[in-house]
Amino acid sequence: MLNNLTRRTFLAASGGALVAGPVWALTEAQARTLVDGLVAEINRVIGSGKSEAAMIGDFKNIFAKYGDVPIMAQYALGVDGRSASAAQKRQFGDVFAGYISRKYGKRFREFIGGRIEVKSARQIKAGYEIKTTAYLRGEAPFEVTFLVSDKSGRNLFYNMFIEGVNLLLTERTEIGSLLDRNGGNIDKMIADLARMG
Repeated sequence: MLNNLTRRTFLAASGGALVAGPVWALTEAQARTLVDGLVAEINRVIGSGKSEAAMIGDFKNIFAKYGDVPIMAQYALGVDGRSASAAQKRQFGDVFAGYISRKYGKRFREFIGGRIEVKSARQIKAGYEIKTTAYLRGEAPFEVTFLVSDKSGRNLFYNMFIEGVNLLLTERTEIGSLLDRNGGNIDKMIADLARMG
């Protein structure tokens, strides 16, 4: 009887833990660890002495490993994503990943000879905000902030602010303008985006 009761209690507790989100929720330590790893890889690439093309390839891998690129792409596409087919969304996501890596990889390339340090973390509604400071040669230090969430089932960053500039809002505006220039044609916008960054 005791064994059955213990087993039932254990199973009930285990089942409750699987259902109750807060038990498995992202912690500050996990968010910091993610950004520590991300920053370490960025610092490794900017100190590698590789060509810009090779560094961009590395940054694409870093974005794929640490960034919630599907969420970023979905947000950047905005309301226009509602009219996109599943194939268009997939293609946009792939092209967007390359575009974002080229664009921000070039920005991170400016950090050569410098470093990024994690400074603070605070809980926000959708996860954690991790603030870092970028130290560049010959420039005043500036802030780079990462927003981290586990909403996709993994701990990933889903937005980034460089000197206060919001990556997601910037890219949503950019994609919207690109769509307008292409008369709302998603396929043409994707083709143009593939050449940008």
